[in-house]
Amino acid sequence: MATLTKGTLVTIIGEAVLQERLIHLFTQLKVSGYTLIPAKGAGSHGKRMGDIAGYNTNIEIKTIVSATIADQIMEALKPFQATHALIAFRQEVEGSFD
Repeated sequence: MATLTKGTLVTIIGEAVLQERLIHLFTQLKVSGYTLIPAKGAGSHGKRMGDIAGYNTNIEIKTIVSATIADQIMEALKPFQATHALIAFRQEVEGSFD
């Protein structure tokens, strides 16, 4: 069996208006890659169905990083959570990635 690499998957779901700020944060922290997709759903901040372009829309952005970088991302998100609908979580993962 191939050797698997360990990492921390950070998933952020938030308002689409935060997209560029989140990408900038990842760039500052030298994150090597991420996946970004449009997201729809409902939660404590109401429904986010993306039915009007640029309004009422969410994104989901994921990255796999070291535990140290994951800590830095989670800490940097706190100011965004004070002013925007945003949730974030992390999970320890193993896989074929670098």
